[in-house]
Amino acid sequence: MKGIHVKSEIAPLKKVLLHRPGKELLNLTPDTLQELLFDDIPFLKVAQEEHDAFAQVLRDNGVEVVYLEDLMTEVLDLNPKLIKPFLYQWLEEGNIKTKKWQDKCYNYLISNFRGKDLVEKTMEGITLKEMGGQDLSTYSLQDRIAPNDDLVVAPMPNLYFQRDPFASVGEGVFLHRMHYPTRNRETIYADYIFKYHPDFAGYITRYYDRDYHATIEGGDVFNLTDTVVCIGVSQRTEPDAVEIAARHLFNDPDCTIRTVLAFKIPATRAFMHLDTVFTRIDVDKYTVHPAIIGPLDVYEITPEKGGDPEELHIEKLDMTLEKILEKYTGVSHVELIYCGGDDMIAAAREQWNDGSNTLCIAPGVIVCYERNDITNAILREKGLSVLTIPSAELSRGRGGPRCMSMPLWREDD
Repeated sequence: MKGIHVKSEIAPLKKVLLHRPGKELLNLTPDTLQELLFDDIPFLKVAQEEHDAFAQVLRDNGVEVVYLEDLMTEVLDLNPKLIKPFLYQWLEEGNIKTKKWQDKCYNYLISNFRGKDLVEKTMEGITLKEMGGQDLSTYSLQDRIAPNDDLVVAPMPNLYFQRDPFASVGEGVFLHRMHYPTRNRETIYADYIFKYHPDFAGYITRYYDRDYHATIEGGDVFNLTDTVVCIGVSQRTEPDAVEIAARHLFNDPDCTIRTVLAFKIPATRAFMHLDTVFTRIDVDKYTVHPAIIGPLDVYEITPEKGGDPEELHIEKLDMTLEKILEKYTGVSHVELIYCGGDDMIAAAREQWNDGSNTLCIAPGVIVCYERNDITNAILREKGLSVLTIPSAELSRGRGGPRCMSMPLWREDD
């Protein structure tokens, strides 16, 4: 399974990328929660146990699990000359702009960490204290003022949501420009992996890249079929990004995507990405948060016939969501299964804890958080095979099983 092959949301999953939560969660504090996009601080030990249970459910169902930190370690082990440029890029994008501080941090890292420890350290962040604290006070006014436990380089606690930094689309990827500055550095790892890891280098087409001007995140990208991709226009994905991605897909002669469906959803934290309110779980079934049905607008984007290859034909679809899904999947009847059923309090509560954010690993087989018991019971009543995982701590990051996983290979439908 060299490269990437993902043309569906529901075809049997064979290979998936995860990141096991690490010490980056220990560098979360109440004062940094908003900046780092968390609402609470997960208990690391339990979060790791829950994540390990998630990975084991995947393995038990025939899925190969690979980890971001392992792939990046393999890249640097195979190409030691990349360590220096990688670390300096990471420092620059971590807002370390002065040459003397970049050099100080670089020397600290290479003197104290090797291999996987080095990679994980870049994810954890660096405090002033661990680099010598007040002994560094002569470096700048900021360092003289800063408390000993101040963060020199911020952690990346959102990394366990591997869906967002890039998206697998067909046999290529969108490598994303993230909406919030704190998450932009997360895409460095995928950039190096796709360029240099033997399982990916030379196999991957990029339809979007991290230096483009418009923001897009993976929770908004769905492979509906081998010819149709859905992209949410949301709090974190801009319309310009959808158009750029559509042009690149349409202009690649080897790409089978001929339609992009843009789903406009409210720009709120509760509806952060399209996959927090809507996921496909079977050939004819979808989970959906009922509150999204009213405000949802869908636009069809296709190549402009007989014209400039840079031009797009954009048309608003005046159909119900069911009719849209039926048309573009070729299924005669689809069913929308409401998160929380007809109880709006349960729907709001369980959607907040990602009751709609399911990971389909085969048609009708889905991984869900066990805490959403009302939604899970409804799904089972509808004939779905629901594989639950513990989630008391993982859910504090506001992302579910789909958010935590990036499919790298699915069988063809």
